[in-house]
Amino acid sequence: MPLNVYLSGEIHTDWREKIIEGAKGLDVTFASPVTDHAASDDCGVAILGAEPDKYWHDHKGAMVNAIRTRKGIAGADIVVVRFGEKYRQWNAAFDAGYAAALGKSLIILQQPEHDHALKEVDAAALAVAREPAQVVDILRYVLTGSLPG
Repeated sequence: MPLNVYLSGEIHTDWREKIIEGAKGLDVTFASPVTDHAASDDCGVAILGAEPDKYWHDHKGAMVNAIRTRKGIAGADIVVVRFGEKYRQWNAAFDAGYAAALGKSLIILQQPEHDHALKEVDAAALAVAREPAQVVDILRYVLTGSLPG
């Protein structure tokens, strides 16, 4: 039973790479948003034309990025959303809500200090992991039934 997993959220650390590396050998396909911060911010104006107002600059980028995000989440069996330590990821919270609304299996990856702020997001998840390795262990268990050794 192959799994399609969408990796959403924080783009400033290597958590995605850790999950992808740890899942080698499992029947998993990964997708994610564009993780090049500058490209993600500027895609709308680079493709659709410049905007003098920062609001519209960001709005165009958000709309273009949403095409990829919606496709990735809709096609996923599991959505993993990472909330990082340094930045507020409002888009990650939106992705978690969108995935929950679509009935996707949702795994949240966050540090304990975010527990209170993310209590509603966590309540919609099927698992709240603290480390990328725990996400890999969940994927392995779902696919093979085996527990971490």
